[in-house]
Amino acid sequence: MLVQPAASLTDLALGLVTASLTLRLPRGGDSSRYWRAGFLWAAVTALIGAAYHGFLTGGRWGGLTWAVMSSMVVVVMSFLLAASVIDILGRSRAVVFWPLRLVGFLAYGVFAVTGHASINAIMICESLTMASIIGLWAWALTRSHPMALQMLVAIGVSIGAAVFRLVPGAAALVGMDRDSAYHVGQVVGMVLLYLAVVGGRELSAVPALRNSSPGGNQPM
Repeated sequence: MLVQPAASLTDLALGLVTASLTLRLPRGGDSSRYWRAGFLWAAVTALIGAAYHGFLTGGRWGGLTWAVMSSMVVVVMSFLLAASVIDILGRSRAVVFWPLRLVGFLAYGVFAVTGHASINAIMICESLTMASIIGLWAWALTRSHPMALQMLVAIGVSIGAAVFRLVPGAAALVGMDRDSAYHVGQVVGMVLLYLAVVGGRELSAVPALRNSSPGGNQPM
């Protein structure tokens, strides 16, 4: 019997949906491998989460599983940042953002190794990264980037899903526990993120839009 049935099954659904979307992501282009890697890591993280909520919530194995799973979220953020930078600024500028990722990853590594891996720790270490991603896409929106609006909506939904887990009583408003509500919200967020990536690729294929976008064929 599952220890936390609702949380385990909703995490399983999140993992399966995300894995399916990973297989459907378009190939080609400098950022495509980073989008696929981000989706794939997110899918694996959710599937591990399903096992965690179902069987491993307590004891030593539970703590270890949580540390691994939460650390993988940091890796997901790294891939999403890399993909965003390449799509907006071009590959030649991507190297500027890797020191930022290294700082965030090492900081969270300290939390994980010392037994303090948690959602709050992720928020502390990844707030600067998320702010950078949002800032980049907000700037891209002012430059009429074809992916920007959909991307900001997807990010907004994902942040909204996190509210269910972070704000006491928020999940009760939708009749769910906080983990299950978070997982369901993330399913919507991942679908919207997929649509943003696919829609942006289709619009970027139009010459007039591709040549005018910040990550288009302009010289860097």
